[in-house]
Amino acid sequence: MTDQIALPFQWPAEESERDFIISDANRLAVKHLEHWSLWPVMATVLTGPRKSGRSLLGRIFAAKSGGRFVDNADAQDEEKLFHAWNAAQADRKPLLMAADLPPAKWRIKLPDLKSRLLASPHVAIEQPDMQLMAGLVEKLLNARGLAAPPEVIRYVVPRIERSYIGIGRIVDAMDEAALARRRAIGMKVAREALATMGVTDDNYKLL
Repeated sequence: MTDQIALPFQWPAEESERDFIISDANRLAVKHLEHWSLWPVMATVLTGPRKSGRSLLGRIFAAKSGGRFVDNADAQDEEKLFHAWNAAQADRKPLLMAADLPPAKWRIKLPDLKSRLLASPHVAIEQPDMQLMAGLVEKLLNARGLAAPPEVIRYVVPRIERSYIGIGRIVDAMDEAALARRRAIGMKVAREALATMGVTDDNYKLL
């Protein structure tokens, strides 16, 4: 199940943030961030695949909570991250840290930092479900001034890699195919785009 943002967060007005899509893949993470005042400590680690929207979610969270967002936290200076964690507790302003993996899998040298991070809540954005994939394909095409009929999106989504990277690849491929043919995106363009990705469907006849 997917939703356009309609939750207690008051998202910034920019188009890319206003239409952030929520589905079962990220719903728990969003709900956790909404209720930051209930966190056991004023810090949380957010993980998720690249291109999953975790950075966007982090920036929105910081803007709306008055807290701080640290992206790629596992690659940051440990002393600075340690002081940021302590400052969040002292100021009661939440710290959100995003990374590919949870802290237990980071290579942390400072014992005090490690204990603090392991004591912090961890929430994850999962790989996209089918509904989120369809919503993101449509959104990314629209951002390029392109549109695809619902039946085209329903056709391509089950045939691509179930990942945020896969979503980006099919959008790129459909964009290129439409440009090469100088035509709107339809089933023929979609099938040719899939073919460039190594996906063929012998049961579908080109029109």
